[in-house]
Amino acid sequence: MIKILSNLLLAFQSVLAGLVSYLLLLTAAALRAPKTTKKANGRTHRFLILIPAHNEEKLLPDLLANLRKLDYPTDSYAVHVVADNCTDNTAVIARQHGATVHERFHQTLRGKGYALQWLLAQIQNTPHDAIVILDADSIISQNFLQAMNARLANGERVIQAYYAVRAPEQSSSAGLRYAALAVLHYLRPQGRMVLGGSAGLKGNGMVFVADLLRQHEWSASLTEDIEFHMQLILAGERVTFAPDAVVWAEMPDTLAASQTQNARWEQGRLEMARQYVPILLRRAAREGNFALFDAAMEHLIPPFSVLAGLSLLGMGTAVFQTKSRRATAVALGAYTILAQIIYLLAGLRLANAPRAVYRALLGIPRFLLWKIRLYLGVLLGQKEEGWVRTGRNE
Repeated sequence: MIKILSNLLLAFQSVLAGLVSYLLLLTAAALRAPKTTKKANGRTHRFLILIPAHNEEKLLPDLLANLRKLDYPTDSYAVHVVADNCTDNTAVIARQHGATVHERFHQTLRGKGYALQWLLAQIQNTPHDAIVILDADSIISQNFLQAMNARLANGERVIQAYYAVRAPEQSSSAGLRYAALAVLHYLRPQGRMVLGGSAGLKGNGMVFVADLLRQHEWSASLTEDIEFHMQLILAGERVTFAPDAVVWAEMPDTLAASQTQNARWEQGRLEMARQYVPILLRRAAREGNFALFDAAMEHLIPPFSVLAGLSLLGMGTAVFQTKSRRATAVALGAYTILAQIIYLLAGLRLANAPRAVYRALLGIPRFLLWKIRLYLGVLLGQKEEGWVRTGRNE
């Protein structure tokens, strides 16, 4: 019995070591990736900027004012807001700021995915070359459309901007979220660009050539961006990454305020993993396609905080090992923890994280406990349904 337990514990640690080794591979590749968009000569593309908004009268004005200041010809982009099931002044404010507003009300089909599906149908006859999707609580870099225009001219069809945290110095929670997104939204996509993978869609700061959204219907699932990415890569499309086009979104100042949002994300991630990992792995093995294998790995690697917690647990299990295997267990545990430290610090360095983010890392133990508790709740079946608006900061 003791030998069986020892073998299981070593197998558990070996799996963790394999997962963090994959993260180190992405880290090494990311260090070689270019940080700027290659300039291209060509025509000026016409963009439609789509903003799904549900009761966003507080933050939407910041985004609309920000969009008027872009370094791009104003006659080559237009802003469309879908005020979805709103009970505030979102629609009025959007019109006051010059956006084209589409008001939608539906009792049952509620959520960002349904709002985007409906809005895409409304604008399909409006002349455009590409579509940008932004969340209403965001602002973008002035060069955003310039960078995307160059990438479209270079033949890229689906592009993801760097989706970062706005004002990470505001609280330790925002600083920790910045750190998490630095590795998830910057380091990993950069590594994938070098290795030939697909950057993935992050739900905010996404750009699509017009014909692609005519060929593929936008998903209305809980994590519509992830599911749409699955449809695209299974159809042979690849999402590229624009590290110098940035979208900054507000994040809650406290962990409690982000509970619903994070639970929804993790619930959706698990549903997508169950649905797509077997398909991705079978196709990857049959076709020898790295992008499909990498997409499966992205589903299989748990959130950073959960992986770190499991690594600490794995290190602790060394005391249950037989004397001959204890050194191996300790070595595997030390490796998984050290590898994640390297991965995290490399991500912060690549993303040029401000000092406040490094100070926020002191709150990692509390964050780990909070995230693991949340993840266990999702695993045990706690559900978040529909478009539940995340609480906004004062």
